[in-house]
Amino acid sequence: MRPSTNTPPDGVPFDDHGVEPIPASARDSTPWQQFWIWTGANIAPINWVLGSLGVTLGLSLIETITVIAIGNLIGCAVFGLFNLMGHRTGVNQMVIGRAAFGIKGAIVPGVVQGLLTMGWVGVNTWVVLDLTLAILARMGVHGSVGLKYLVAAVIMAVQLLLALYGFYAIRTFEKYTVPATVVIMAIMTVLAVAQVDPEWATATATTPSDKVTAITQLLTAIGVGWGISWLPYSADYSRFVRPGASRSSVFWSTALGMYVPTVWLAALGAYLSSSGTGSDPSDLVTNTFGLLAVPVLLLVMHGPVATNILNLYSCSLAALSVGIRIARWKLTLIAGGVASAVLAVFVQSDDFAQAFDHWMVSILVWISPWASILLVDFFVTRRGRLEVASLYRADASPYGPVNGRALLALAAGLVAAWSWQYGMVPLTQGPIARALNDTDFSWLSGGLVAGGLYYALTRARVRAQTWTRVGERP
Repeated sequence: MRPSTNTPPDGVPFDDHGVEPIPASARDSTPWQQFWIWTGANIAPINWVLGSLGVTLGLSLIETITVIAIGNLIGCAVFGLFNLMGHRTGVNQMVIGRAAFGIKGAIVPGVVQGLLTMGWVGVNTWVVLDLTLAILARMGVHGSVGLKYLVAAVIMAVQLLLALYGFYAIRTFEKYTVPATVVIMAIMTVLAVAQVDPEWATATATTPSDKVTAITQLLTAIGVGWGISWLPYSADYSRFVRPGASRSSVFWSTALGMYVPTVWLAALGAYLSSSGTGSDPSDLVTNTFGLLAVPVLLLVMHGPVATNILNLYSCSLAALSVGIRIARWKLTLIAGGVASAVLAVFVQSDDFAQAFDHWMVSILVWISPWASILLVDFFVTRRGRLEVASLYRADASPYGPVNGRALLALAAGLVAAWSWQYGMVPLTQGPIARALNDTDFSWLSGGLVAGGLYYALTRARVRAQTWTRVGERP
């Protein structure tokens, strides 16, 4: 599709691209802009809560921060690698998956991704509503369910408009709003350090087995698992980076854009929690940052918008990748309507919303097996060589209609991940996790099994196919 020429006076063009490869003329994003996109998506109150999880599980403050910092080195590095796929091909993430799963086989992860992104829009907006109302009450604005609906509607309208307009609007929004939110977060951090007296070495998990359990659960929630949870989105945005940008600049801008805000906010949440302030976002803000009610309100409301515009945009791309043939902006509108309906149900029933939130977190277990297969396929067996045009051929594509071996590896990885998962929903508490003191290594077990099996089943076939088509000897 040709780049849009529909450019308003402010210089932000409408994004009329679908899942076709982005032409070089439209790839004008810089690595620095990618940094702001991912920083904005991760400056969110949920990271405070997840950061405090280590202290809640029994780790000391220093242990919690260490696990978060080291774990995210792994998760964010993998995230950086996934962004290289989009930059190298100009193709979104779910279409890239066709090389591994086949043209039609990739529909399976595409459908999962589309459903999850719609659910996350409702969850992310619901999570901050109570926090927003608490801050408004601090400012003298009081209301009940009606005010909650109004705030939800405003947030949903803003994020839907940005997502409808597409990548260029998302890039511009993050470019101009994220630096301001970073300044607010810096001030909040200084206030927290000045007002809070934390317990650095106090830990309630005293036995080695309890510490291991706490570490594994923290790694899954906000350590390694956090970067992994964003992998299905990565190439959707890095495909717009200018072709001449170096691979190292794309890797570091995206990896650090994920790493810096995640570790920063999680460490802040742990710091506040270790002092006995609590982990509830409303308490953290109103008790510690009451003097900054207005700027903090802007920060809190910015969080779901910055995150959900990525969810809505990637949802429309996932739908297009499975074969739905309507304009991207129309799919975004549909996704926004579904997410709004989900949010309305959440507002009426907090108990259901909390249970749904726990379920959403638990089913992210599918990402590590899927991601491992793509990593092996793209970087190991194909060594980055993809015939982009063949990803869109319905007939006679060298990638085939369905790669049953890839789907088998994915299924085996899902079983392995579930077996060592200790989710908050009983159904997602696997036998290995329960047998080993509620540890959670789902991301590792699922990735190793799926990636290893895929490599064993397809290595010779994929490498021979790839090297033969590029004129090299296997």
